[in-house]
Amino acid sequence: MSPASTVVVVMGVSGSGKSTVGQLLAQRLDVPFLEADDLHSAANRAKMAAGHPLDDEDRRPWLLSIAEWIREATDTGRGGVVACSALKHEYRELFRRAGAGTWFLYLALDPATAGRRVAGRADHFMPARLVDSQYAALEPLRPDEPGLTVDVATADPRTIVDRAARAAPATR
Repeated sequence: MSPASTVVVVMGVSGSGKSTVGQLLAQRLDVPFLEADDLHSAANRAKMAAGHPLDDEDRRPWLLSIAEWIREATDTGRGGVVACSALKHEYRELFRRAGAGTWFLYLALDPATAGRRVAGRADHFMPARLVDSQYAALEPLRPDEPGLTVDVATADPRTIVDRAARAAPATR
């Protein structure tokens, strides 16, 4: 596997900074960036906007689309960064099967801070009242999964990107 074929999945609950960190990291690594929220169906967006959490059946087509992007990014050798909640271990395993070079950057954040951040966002389909459902589904990165966990309450986005760029196989 070439270093460029690595895909970094920036994961965490809504409000953890996945998009900000993901975009900065993609720029640093000079690879494509995917905002996974852009792949949600209109029905999924409407369901969340109405205050209803997605279930695994709702997420499946979305997860398969992300996995396909990862597959293409690794197969072509271009690599990439994707901002995606990747809340459950089984979702991350799907991504790892899609691309052998998949590596995770877990942005850990406490529920109160996540709730405040989501409540302060304008023009986003994810309401703050769904943050608890994300924590209910969250399975933090396991020690046997390739990646890095960062407490985002104690580090700014550029510091997180610096740490990730040093740790990710794409840059070692």
